[in-house]
Amino acid sequence: MRRLGTAAAVFVLAGAGVLGTAGAAGAVTGPAGPAAPATTCATGWGSGEKSATDANAAPLKNVRTGRHACYDRMVFDIGGATGKVGYHVGYVDAFHQDGSGERIPVGGGAILQIYVSAPSYDPSTGGQSYAAQAGKPLPGVDLAGYRTFKDTRFGASFEGQTQVGLGVRAKLPFRVHQSGQQLIVDVAHTW
Repeated sequence: MRRLGTAAAVFVLAGAGVLGTAGAAGAVTGPAGPAAPATTCATGWGSGEKSATDANAAPLKNVRTGRHACYDRMVFDIGGATGKVGYHVGYVDAFHQDGSGERIPVGGGAILQIYVSAPSYDPSTGGQSYAAQAGKPLPGVDLAGYRTFKDTRFGASFEGQTQVGLGVRAKLPFRVHQSGQQLIVDVAHTW
């Protein structure tokens, strides 16, 4: 009788061990391999010129950049902008300062010229609202570690619009859109 009780106990413990192992194995879910799925990037923006003729008299306050999974972003902060902001964005062979025509070198494999209908000065006072200098990199913009952006240059603020040269790795798709008082230019990492 004792042997039968011992044998039954062994079977019960062995069964519990198998069930415990099965439960632990079932707890692992999802596909094997990397934990996060690969990012799918939309690149159907095209690389042709994009523009909007809406006018804006509000001054440019700042230009900043950001890195994203699928694109690099440049944001033009326009203080007091109401309604749509005008712009003209397109690739050029060389970057020439608006007004003087002086050529300004811009690093990278391609140059995206950006005009924003927002002067870098306050139209009512004439005082500078965005402290940039012609031919110089944009103040406060550090492109270290960016995948697409390579260089920035301030062109001019002439006749109510500001001109910026953006050096990019290659002639890649880009989009332009507005969010509140910000005009946003995104340049894709790839086609």
